[in-house]
Amino acid sequence: MDDDDAELRNPFPSPPSHYTKYTSHNLRLLDLLKERVPDTDLAFNQHEILKDQTDVPDWPLTQLEKPRVDWILKGDEPYYDVFGDRWFVKDKIPSLAELGGQQLYPEDPNVDRRPALQTILRSMLVTYSHLTTALLAPPSTQSSFAPPEWHKHVEWITILSQNLMAAANDLRPVQARGNLEIMMKRQLELRKDETKAIHTKCNTLEARLLELRASAEDLKQSKSSTSISAAEPSLVSSPQLRSN
Repeated sequence: MDDDDAELRNPFPSPPSHYTKYTSHNLRLLDLLKERVPDTDLAFNQHEILKDQTDVPDWPLTQLEKPRVDWILKGDEPYYDVFGDRWFVKDKIPSLAELGGQQLYPEDPNVDRRPALQTILRSMLVTYSHLTTALLAPPSTQSSFAPPEWHKHVEWITILSQNLMAAANDLRPVQARGNLEIMMKRQLELRKDETKAIHTKCNTLEARLLELRASAEDLKQSKSSTSISAAEPSLVSSPQLRSN
């Protein structure tokens, strides 16, 4: 039993011992059994139903079915077990009172907690001042089994610190949403900047192409004018040759 528990808690567990049951023959028998037995019939004998088949296993073929999610979601607090640990479907951060601590701020998250937290902070500063005073005071000359004065101040500071830490942990979902919003805005700004840079580069390339096209046209026109001017003297001299 200890080996089974250790295997369940292993982050890289071995395959379950019943994985050898998932053969093609057994899966075909399961499909045939589901065709012949209605879902409402829970009490049936698979050997009687599959008597025309061979190699019907002794264990129930229904063990090969996939886990039912609706079974997990049943109940007020649905949960599932993974690697020996229990996880609730609806994740909920337990409050300080539910953990057995002394909660000094409102439990309802819709209530403004800032006044209570400011009171806790002021109380912590005052208690810390009293603690330093108690530590600097000379020891009592009378023998007594009562705890020293600084002990109660330390206990009260511990309670106040637990309340501040618990209130900060309750704000983690809000902080996570705020960080996600900032991250998405930053990504949107980066994409806008990248898009603007691409458009600027495209405009620069387009202007450069227009300049090259204009230069090509000017060069073409200059070549055509040069060829025309070179052909005019030959046209003028040809009549003289005929007259001679």
